[in-house]
Amino acid sequence: MTPPLTPPRPTLIADAAIDLIADAGLRGLTHRAVDDASGLPAGSTSNLARTRAALLELVLVRIVERETADYPVLIEGELSGATLPPRELLVEVGAEALFQALTSGRRLTLARLELALEATRRPELRSVYDRLGARFAQLAAELLAASGSTDPESDARRLIRWCDGVLFNATAGSGHWQVPMPEELRVEIDRYLTALLDEEA
Repeated sequence: MTPPLTPPRPTLIADAAIDLIADAGLRGLTHRAVDDASGLPAGSTSNLARTRAALLELVLVRIVERETADYPVLIEGELSGATLPPRELLVEVGAEALFQALTSGRRLTLARLELALEATRRPELRSVYDRLGARFAQLAAELLAASGSTDPESDARRLIRWCDGVLFNATAGSGHWQVPMPEELRVEIDRYLTALLDEEA
């Protein structure tokens, strides 16, 4: 029987750092703590990411990789191979991605929220955060344009603000005690899209 492949060292380090942030916040993130948590020799993390800023960037890139792993359309930005009409695809992918972020991916969401706050104090992290988020905004705008939006970039910003609100509310806000189910999320996204698109009709 072939033994399971060991993930590359950068992946081990980034995943260990994500867990540390989810458990203890950014105050628990040190190069030495990541070495210990990943089971790698002392100095491994600092050899890969010498500064704290480099380590935070490594973590943020890895969060995006993991969050989009089940959604090739988010990674490739290709809509031509989609089997659903644009609006239905937006509802379906949006609901499933949100539900995943609030359940199996909750630790990733917690880490990303921590990094979002840190980005308000670190311009170099803000730049990375915005650059990685731009592809989501672009895809949302493409789907909205295909769904009939006359101002898809503005509508994409509105939709992303709503999604961010759901994520915060159900992880750290007043709704943390009850995660919305996929069907509930589908209904809410569909209603939101109706409001956006009907106002422009």
